[in-house]
Amino acid sequence: MDPILAVEMLTVDYGAVRAVDGLSLAVPRGRTVCLLGANGAGKTSTLKAISALLPCGGSVRFQGADLAGVPPHQLVRRGLVHCPEGRGVLAGLTVAENLDLGAYTRRDKAAVAADLGHVLSLFPRLKERLKQKAGTLSGGEQQMLAMGRALMAKPQLLLLDEPSLGLAPQVAELILDTVERICAEGVSVLLVEQNANAALAISHYAYVLETGKLALEGPAAEVAADERVQKAYLGG
Repeated sequence: MDPILAVEMLTVDYGAVRAVDGLSLAVPRGRTVCLLGANGAGKTSTLKAISALLPCGGSVRFQGADLAGVPPHQLVRRGLVHCPEGRGVLAGLTVAENLDLGAYTRRDKAAVAADLGHVLSLFPRLKERLKQKAGTLSGGEQQMLAMGRALMAKPQLLLLDEPSLGLAPQVAELILDTVERICAEGVSVLLVEQNANAALAISHYAYVLETGKLALEGPAAEVAADERVQKAYLGG
């Protein structure tokens, strides 16, 4: 089966610095793939390049179509949705307004209402805070809102950048359990996550980046068992 996302020889430059250097990766349909690496390895740059937020070299294909020159808002319409590091919720708007904005490209009102109900079932905390300003939420609640807003765009592929960063362990576990559930419901996920143990536990396949280059790839269980990964990321 063709992957939903195929990236070939991706490069990202910041001036004279090459942040991503010839990276190739694929995300199969209905699977979670994680991208691991130390800070500065090029993980966030990779996600931003795929979602057209950074200029890049190489080839990015989504559902078989070349994405060269396609602007970010058109990618959202096509079903490629990026949930960025740092959450990016609109602090002055309510939870409900933030979720509504997630569906701004959609015209199927009945389906949007059904998806809102589903998002609130995934994150019951948001249901209790629909009229609350997003800026007054806790960090964990803001992460739930960022993910809920991304889901309101009805992604076929979700790019998820550091969803558990800075969260209490119990909240981080809830967030990553939800990623696993989203994938089980048919959404493909490309996950960047600093908690390598947790990321590998919920992923089907993994890529490890070192200074912008691919250092290792394989089924998540095999990567988790690799001595280099154990030593560098898993405290082995």
